[in-house]
Amino acid sequence: MTTEQRPAGPGEDRVPVKVMVVDDHPMWREAVARDLSEAGFEVVATAGDGEQAVRRARATSPDVLVLDLNLPDRPGVEVCRELVGPEATLRVLVLSASGEHADVLEAVKSGATGYLVKSAGPQELLDAVRRTALGDPVFTPGLAGLVLGEYRRLAAEDAPAAENAPAVPKLTERETEVLRLVAKGLGYKQIAERLVISHRTVQNHVQNTLGKLQLHNRVELVRYAIERGLDD
Repeated sequence: MTTEQRPAGPGEDRVPVKVMVVDDHPMWREAVARDLSEAGFEVVATAGDGEQAVRRARATSPDVLVLDLNLPDRPGVEVCRELVGPEATLRVLVLSASGEHADVLEAVKSGATGYLVKSAGPQELLDAVRRTALGDPVFTPGLAGLVLGEYRRLAAEDAPAAENAPAVPKLTERETEVLRLVAKGLGYKQIAERLVISHRTVQNHVQNTLGKLQLHNRVELVRYAIERGLDD
């Protein structure tokens, strides 16, 4: 069995991707956790409700949270908002029975990196978790276009305000290249291949750009790029 590993930072050894599974259905939750473990991920915890999810995620610090939206006592989007912030390294992959557009958009606005419906096959889920760990946006086919379309709509509504916004720090030519590709919906791996640079270099450019623009996550970054027409 191959151990799923996340990229190492400078001076670090490669370590297994740590995953936590949150779902209120015990059989489904344990089945997903088992599939992930057998595929080489390190399942550090599982949870069956929102309060438990927040508490255990903070205790175990997973790299990826596989999160259902329909949870007892606290909806999945609230869990996402509480755990994903400017300083957080956690990435959230929503795994939901709902494919409703409103649910998808709310999840992404709450900080989720990707959204997969439960009709996805086991291999599709494993691939989605791998890509989420790398920072790639992962969506059930058809949903990525929905999310980008919503960003464009919001950008159009906010255009007058954007015109009066203060000047922003100047990005390097390479940071702008990466930002354009992020705005087009490409994942880190695709951007690395397109620009013939490493996946880690792409991540560094995105993090530097977030810092310069004082943005918190890729959701805000994509919206910023679309507001300025960088997705053309």
